Amino acid sequence: MTEHVPVLLDRIVELFTPVFADRDGVLVDATVGLGGHSDALLEAFPRLRLVALDRDPAALEKSRERLARHGDRVDFVHTVYDGLPEALRGVGLSHADGILFDLGVSSMQLDRTERGFAYAKDSPLDMRMDPTTGFTAADVLNTYAPGELVRILRDYGEERFAQRIVKSVVKAREQEPFTTSGRLVELLYDAVPAATRRTGGHPAKRTFQALRIEVNGELEVLRRAMPAALGALKVGGRIVVESYQSLEDRLVKQALAELAKSRTPEGLPVELPGHGPELKLLTRGAEKAGEEEIERNPRAASVRLRAAERIGEPR
Repeated sequence: MTEHVPVLLDRIVELFTPVFADRDGVLVDATVGLGGHSDALLEAFPRLRLVALDRDPAALEKSRERLARHGDRVDFVHTVYDGLPEALRGVGLSHADGILFDLGVSSMQLDRTERGFAYAKDSPLDMRMDPTTGFTAADVLNTYAPGELVRILRDYGEERFAQRIVKSVVKAREQEPFTTSGRLVELLYDAVPAATRRTGGHPAKRTFQALRIEVNGELEVLRRAMPAALGALKVGGRIVVESYQSLEDRLVKQALAELAKSRTPEGLPVELPGHGPELKLLTRGAEKAGEEEIERNPRAASVRLRAAERIGEPR
């Protein structure tokens, strides 16, 4: 397995420093993964209590090992991140001072061939972040109606050649159901025009992203998770979100921007009570990784970081 390198780690520690430096506080790492961000934050803030969430039991096991040195400062909860409020209640808490989301597929999931996330190696078409439940990518390819497959590839993969790909998939699955990634990658090479293959990156990238999002309900979960997380954030608390594709980043941007707006009608000389902004945006747009970090850690190339501080009570 390649070494796990947390993305934009120094920046994340910097953003949480005003909240946790020299004081008690609760941070929810909603996607703890292998625990890289959490380990650094627990190290930087000795009075920090961490609630670590992940839908992947294998990731929780790995992070439990990594964070064991921090003792009883960490609670681990097996849940999808839209279950954040329930996870807090389960450990006797109602609110958090900080919330961190590091979205997308983790290094461990990509590196384990049997999980089926990577298209570089032939592997079972699984792609479930929690392999104990739900349907697989093979189930999607083999059972979804053609129109649904086209929608998924267009909406979740932003794939221009969705129609061509789905036509090939339907023809191929009639002869034999899909079970492994290698056969799908071969089909995609044939379906995507050669000119696009030369300039548009790996022809499987968009289709694999679309299947992964569908299998794990990622966008629907994020739509529920953002308001749930923001509702659990204390005044003065901060939320930091790392996204790795435009669809996620757009949802995060909209959720933060909506609560950063005043609801006082334009033209009034003063802010109406209870109508002021709930959030203050801490980043100008989405922040990206620098060239040096991308060279050290290629996964950082697509990151988009947004952060906000709660300045008013929830409406």
